[in-house]
Amino acid sequence: MDIKGDFSVKPAKLVKYFLQIAGLIVINKAGFYVVEYFNLLIPGNVAGMVFLLILLWTKIVRLEWFEEASDFLVKHLSFFFVSISVGLMTLGGVLANNGIQLAVILIFSAVIGMSFAGITAHILANRKEGAKAGNANNDF
Repeated sequence: MDIKGDFSVKPAKLVKYFLQIAGLIVINKAGFYVVEYFNLLIPGNVAGMVFLLILLWTKIVRLEWFEEASDFLVKHLSFFFVSISVGLMTLGGVLANNGIQLAVILIFSAVIGMSFAGITAHILANRKEGAKAGNANNDF
């Protein structure tokens, strides 16, 4: 059987991906350590994402340092949800007993999330339009 295509990965690119993912893991772990040390009431991975946002925003780290590995991870994101789906199969009893409540909570939280995202996008689009019109008050 002949497989067409070149599936080889250059060692330099592999090392680059490894270092980029390692950097993301370090920032994520820093979030967990800060949450644990200060006994904060937010998840450690959220704190890690906030740290990454602050580091990117302040230009302490550049987007190019993580961009290729991030693109790779997003491209294969659905693969990471397989274990969650398999785990849900073991919770049939919980879903049977509390399915209606869980569905209401999921729908309500989805509506809140979509509303927040829509309002934020609308505000940012208006700011962008204001900046194009020469209104410096709407710039970031």
